[in-house]
Parts: sequence; C-alpha cells; structure tokens
Amino acid sequence: MGTELVVRKSSLPAARRMSRAAQYVRMSTERQQYSIQNQAAAIAAYAHAHNLTIVRTYRDEGESGLLIKNRAGLIQLLDDVKAGNADFGHVLVYDVSRWGRFQDADESAHYEFVCKQGGIRVTYCAEQFDNDGSMLASIVKNIKRVMAAEYSRELSTKVYAGQCRFARLGYKPCGKVGYGLVRELVDEKENSKGILKKGDRKYLSSDHVRVRPGDPKEVAVVRWIFRRFLEVKSETVVAWELNKKEAPSQSGKQWTRVMVGAILRDETYIGNLIFNRRSYKLRQTHTYNPPEQWIRAEGCLESIVDREVFTRVAKFISERRVDLTEEEMLVRLQKVLLKEGKLSIGIIDRTPGLPSVATCQTHFGSMRNLYRLVGYTPKRNYEFLDSRPLWSEQKTELASRIAAAIRRSGGRTSSGGWTDSLLVNGNICVSVRAARWTPRKDPSHSPHWTIQCDAHVPAGWIAAIRLSEHNKDVLDYVLLATDGSVKRTIRFSEKAREKRDISCFKTADGLVRAITRRLAKRNRASQAMPSGPSRRSKTIQPKRRSGLERR
Repeated sequence: MGTELVVRKSSLPAARRMSRAAQYVRMSTERQQYSIQNQAAAIAAYAHAHNLTIVRTYRDEGESGLLIKNRAGLIQLLDDVKAGNADFGHVLVYDVSRWGRFQDADESAHYEFVCKQGGIRVTYCAEQFDNDGSMLASIVKNIKRVMAAEYSRELSTKVYAGQCRFARLGYKPCGKVGYGLVRELVDEKENSKGILKKGDRKYLSSDHVRVRPGDPKEVAVVRWIFRRFLEVKSETVVAWELNKKEAPSQSGKQWTRVMVGAILRDETYIGNLIFNRRSYKLRQTHTYNPPEQWIRAEGCLESIVDREVFTRVAKFISERRVDLTEEEMLVRLQKVLLKEGKLSIGIIDRTPGLPSVATCQTHFGSMRNLYRLVGYTPKRNYEFLDSRPLWSEQKTELASRIAAAIRRSGGRTSSGGWTDSLLVNGNICVSVRAARWTPRKDPSHSPHWTIQCDAHVPAGWIAAIRLSEHNKDVLDYVLLATDGSVKRTIRFSEKAREKRDISCFKTADGLVRAITRRLAKRNRASQAMPSGPSRRSKTIQPKRRSGLERR
C-alpha cells in the first residue's frame, strides 16, 4: 500500500465536522401529513442561516414521543453517536417537543447528554433560546420539557373523556371488533360512509364508528358456536369441530378454546357496547379496570345472538367457575389421590371440581411442588429438573466453542432451525445435548444415560454433556453419529456405550477437536469423490448402527 492520504468519515477534521449537521424529524400520527415537511423547511432555513450542511436525516413517522422503544430514527441516531459513526457536529431538531414528550424530563435530558458526550451539539431551531448550556437556556429548556410532557397528559385526559362520552352514545371509540363484526363509518346524520378495514381510522371529528354484523357466513358461525356450546358445554370441543369443518378464524390461525371463550363472553353479539374494560394511558402500563368503571351502552347495536341464548351461556360459564382457596384445592386433590391412588396432569384436568393444571401451576409454582404439598411421590424421577440450569448453560457454551472451532478451520455454521444445534456447511448437523443420569429401578443394575433430541434431527453427530450421578456435575463428554433416523430418546449404559461405538472424552477441548477432525475428514472424502454424469459410481449407504438410531 502506498503512502497516499486516505480520508475517512470517522476521522474528518474537527472544523469540517462542525460544519455538517444531521436533522431529526418526527410526527405523532399519519394525520400530520405535512408535519415532516414543515419541520424540514424550518430546519433547512436555520442551517442556511448558520452555514451548516445537512448530510443526514433521521426520522420517525407516525410515532408518539412518549416512549423511545418504537422510535427507530432516534435510536439509530443515538447508536451512531455512541459508536463514533457520526460524521456531523450538530443535530438539528424543530423544537423540544419533537425531541420527545417523555413523561420524565430527565429521560429527554439523558438522550441529549449522550449526544453531547459524543461531541454532537443538539439545537432546537424553532425555540427562542440558544441551547448553549447557559443557566437561562437550561432553565427554559427544562420548562419546555415539562410542558411537552404535561401537554401529553392533558391531551390524554381530554381524549379519554371524549371516548367515554361517545361510547355512552353507542359509538366504537377505538380498538378492534370481534369475529363476524365490522366497523362502519357514519357521519353526523348516521349516513354510512363505508366499512373500515383493518388499520383504517376516521379523520373527521364529525364522523363516528358504529359496529355492524359483518360477513353472513361468519355471523352464522357465531350463532352455531353459541348453540353448539350449550350442547357440549366445552370450548375445546367447539374449537376442535370448527377446525374439522375448516371454518376460517379472524386471525387465519387454528381455532382455540380461548378464541371460542372470547366470543361466548362478548356482549356485542347481543347489542351491548362495553368500553374501558382495560386502559393504556400514556402508553405506560395496561390496566384492567373494575366493572364499576366500565362504560356500558345496552341495546345500541344490532344483535346477532338471541339474548336468552347468551344468558344461558353466561350462566353456565359463571356457575362453572368456582373460586377456591389454596387449602381447599389441596384438600380436593388429596381426596382424588385417595380415590385414584395416583395423580397426573390427565387425572387433574378430567376430574370435575378440581382446579385446572394451569391454575395449580399458578398457585403452587410447579406440579412437583403441588405433589409435595399433597403428599404424593410420583414414580418418575424429576430430580434432573433441579440441575437444568447447570447443563443448560454448559450446552450453550459448548455449542459456541464448537462453532468457533469450525469457523477457525474454514467451515460455515448456522443455527439450522434446531435448538442448540449447528448446521455446518449447509448439510451436516452437530446437535449439542445433555446426557442425563437415570437410575435403574433395580438398584443392583447399573445406571444409564438419556439424551432427549428434537424430532427429525438431520444426519451428522450428537455431542452430549454426560452428567454424573444425580446430575450434579459434568462427568465427561460423548459423541455419537446419527444418520437422520434417530428418535426423540436415546438411552445407553456404560457397557452399551462401548459396544455402540459412542466416543467418550474427558474434556470439552477433546470433544471439539474430534468434531473438527471428523468434519475435515468428511470434507476431504466428499472432495475426492468423482462427480459428473459420465462417471458411474455406486451409492454408498451410511452404515446403520445396531439398535442406537432405531431406538
């Protein structure tokens, strides 16, 4: 390489960098269609007056200034500054509110401080103060930040009050509608202006949104759901039958009991509009409001389901739910244990009067803890669960070491879509697993190890961390070949390991070296094989290891 001078963006002279600027522009909603242009015009005028050249634009369109997580433009600006990739000395913003309406004024100051640390000056072009760090500028700027946050709070209160008022009149203020329903836009005289599709919104303050029955086929499905539920008394059965009939759902996915339950509880189908069940003010946290805060407008919509049918469904659902204390749950579970002689997920779910498995896990943390409290010792040994954090971290670390070694030797690796697995050179899979110690029922017999695999693991190798007795520590490492037909569970004892040619390594380094050697050997063999249609060659079938891959 010669001695010529190479100019790089990251090393621009300070004087030249300070004559270059980036602009940040933001608009809150799509209705502010001219906001970006107006901001850019004011910023361009400021840059011209101060002999600055705008070299880059960061923008956030249709994003609120309350939070930073959805503002890709501002995030990119801060990332460029932190990484030293900013080839400019100024960031020009229209005013303080465009930088953000953060509810904590310190958050807004923090992002500006990040720029200042990177040698970038933030300038608010439309403000009446110069952001020069003086005491007066600091005071005014902080007041402006508080005012920007307060504007959002006041606007949120006004919008919420307006939504409640229109909800009482039977209009849909916001949100989605249920299956079989559509949003219809009407003017102040209730004349229809068309159906709003997903993502559409009203723009005129005099227009409103009504909820109407939608596709007749979907309406028929809704009525069938209510009738069928009264017959089978199970959301799961109804969902299964809908999937069997290939009835399309609102999301396009398979029907679930949750989808069916949401329809059965929705009063919109009998003409009632309920608003303010849940609130999300200032995009802070989702809050479920108590029933006394709900806004109800009864009989304001065209009903789809007969009110008597809806009442019968609601009565059954409410009576089916029984609120039990944790002590009552344990007593009922103990009674079932005495009757059945054992407990399982299936027994709990199918026994009337017992809480569901999901409820048990919510209250007691896990099924193992529930069994302990009830006084039941399952036959299956769940001891390995306690050591899961140990071998989970070990698997991740081992997979990283194998991938690094393969790349150093010139190979290519990717995830391949399998958990803790590597796809090498696009055709060989190296799966990293844990071989769990499992005791035999007969203490006189030697223990064995179990490897759980994903279904349809491609041909290649399984590298497993073999755990010691009671799965407390790492014993050693094993490596076994697979031709792609291995099933989900592999079991082997120490004696069977030697017979089945499962290699054992005392250290992870030895295992990694063995994998790279086998990959290199396979690569050389594939390169040495003749190719082309003119050469006939006998197909070599991989040798199937007796018993192991077929288990």
